[in-house]
Amino acid sequence: MAKEHSFDISAEIDKQKFKDAYEQAKKVITNRWDFKGIACEFDHNEKAKTVTLVTTTDTKADAMVDALVSEAIKRGISGKALKELKREPAGGSKVKVTVSIVDAISSDDAKKIVKEIKELKLKVQASIRGDVVRVEGKSIDDLQEAIAAIRGCEFDFPVNFTNLK
Repeated sequence: MAKEHSFDISAEIDKQKFKDAYEQAKKVITNRWDFKGIACEFDHNEKAKTVTLVTTTDTKADAMVDALVSEAIKRGISGKALKELKREPAGGSKVKVTVSIVDAISSDDAKKIVKEIKELKLKVQASIRGDVVRVEGKSIDDLQEAIAAIRGCEFDFPVNFTNLK
């Protein structure tokens, strides 16, 4: 009898790579000539999975967010893993931007993935296991076809494939 093969779909990001991207973004911003003499603050809260950026204007805040996203992308982290939650005044003439780190698939998003896999009509089974979607099948070719199809889908969250067995 044929052996079952499987893989997992998750949104998990490499925490060390993100820390490196965060630190590099801080260096890039503090060394830019247009930020000389201007207050800019970075704060990474690992437990809340957020990054708070504080600066003087909206355009400076945009530059800080862009630096953070581009440094993350350079390290292989999807740009979809960083979402701007809110932008608000922060006393005086400062602007505070809160960026969320998305590293888990919600149940609604997992259902979207399962639906996409079922629409492929492949001989694979997709099941939701917490914040991971497990895909199982007898043929590795079917699993690889499912991976290619999911990569081609436009989700608003990062998608990673792990544990191909």
